[in-house]
Amino acid sequence: MNSIELSLFSSRLTAVCGEMGAVLRRAAFSTNIKDRLDFSCAVFDADGQLCAQAAHIPVHLGSMAFAMRDLVAGTAWAPGDVLIVNDPYLGGTHLPDITLIAPVFLGDSCLGYVANRAHHADIGADSPGSMPISMSLDEEGLVIPPVHLVRGGEPDRKKLQDIIAATANPLQMQGDLAAQLSANRAGGERLVELARSMGLDGYRRGLVAVNDYGERLAGSALRAIPDGCYRFRDVMDDDGLGQTDIPITIELQVKRGNITVDFAGTAPQVAGNINCPLSVAAAAVFYVFRCLMPALTPACAGSFRAIHLSAPPGCLVNAQRPAAVAAGNVETSSRIVDVVMGALAQALPEQIPAASQGTMNNLAMGARDGDLCWDYYETMGGGTGGGYSQPGLDATQSHMTNTLNTPIEVLEMEFPLRVRRYQIRSGSGGAG
Repeated sequence: MNSIELSLFSSRLTAVCGEMGAVLRRAAFSTNIKDRLDFSCAVFDADGQLCAQAAHIPVHLGSMAFAMRDLVAGTAWAPGDVLIVNDPYLGGTHLPDITLIAPVFLGDSCLGYVANRAHHADIGADSPGSMPISMSLDEEGLVIPPVHLVRGGEPDRKKLQDIIAATANPLQMQGDLAAQLSANRAGGERLVELARSMGLDGYRRGLVAVNDYGERLAGSALRAIPDGCYRFRDVMDDDGLGQTDIPITIELQVKRGNITVDFAGTAPQVAGNINCPLSVAAAAVFYVFRCLMPALTPACAGSFRAIHLSAPPGCLVNAQRPAAVAAGNVETSSRIVDVVMGALAQALPEQIPAASQGTMNNLAMGARDGDLCWDYYETMGGGTGGGYSQPGLDATQSHMTNTLNTPIEVLEMEFPLRVRRYQIRSGSGGAG
């Protein structure tokens, strides 16, 4: 496969992910998905290696890529199957993020998998937005292990009903799950078309070539980092239950383009819900190094082959069941990015910006009062840190989130809310 053919093939894979996202957005019921775009779509090969993703939510995609190989290997697949999972300890992020995975077959041959992950504001927790002040995973809502939602094209209606029944807004949940199913169906159809146009062997060679190309491009960026050992430490303000100044510590070891990120010295997992499963920590680490790579580097497993992660089991960023994780996905992941950037800034001071807001500024509200039932969830853009030669951005989503804000008109139409003022508070970011 020559360079032009490889570029076209990679672009077509990415376009498949983009079309999946377009279908999901148009078919979804909830504002979280259709307006905030809190979802992600990706394509994997037959071994579960990431081959393409759209520019959606970094924390979703990095964590999916981290866990897909184990999910794929542990499941018996047939044409028409769809797997559903939201378990944070099996490749998820937090319970509101529900993932649907579907195999794609050409005849008897498995081409790979399409997957999408979308945020559902209500997953059965006892507080609006399913972001409770929790002390264990079970307090955060319905835990869905990897199970078949569809077998051979036939939905498991009992499983679907069990999931829908856990929420206070079953119609919205059912509509959003249907949209996720439709997105995967569209992605599968496009992959089959692509494989038919190239032939099965050509398609498979293309997947290998994309990952090898990603590894080469990533290597050129990673080898530009000076060899050495770089350390950085920051803290989480508190865990929501009174424990404060909780350290996240990393040691970044760089040797000829091979990167090891070691979280030894990070605090043990805490009673509150800011714990991170390892898949979320990996997503944050992968994201930072992806930012250093050339813009046209394929978003694939090959791009991250030289990056290795070490985190003691039971620490804040490698929490073990049944630790609560609702805020680890949104808060701790953001701080991990800042810590990794803090270490990299010692090696690349002219390329790495200052710390961002270090949070997703989550807002969750709602009501359960007879027929009045609603959940509103939002992340507020807080801005980015300044760089070597330019200031940071005001009031933007940064790093691990990439969502839009809910338009005011939509917010007031969908929820019993009225907005009196929406503006940037001058000087709120401080000087510098």
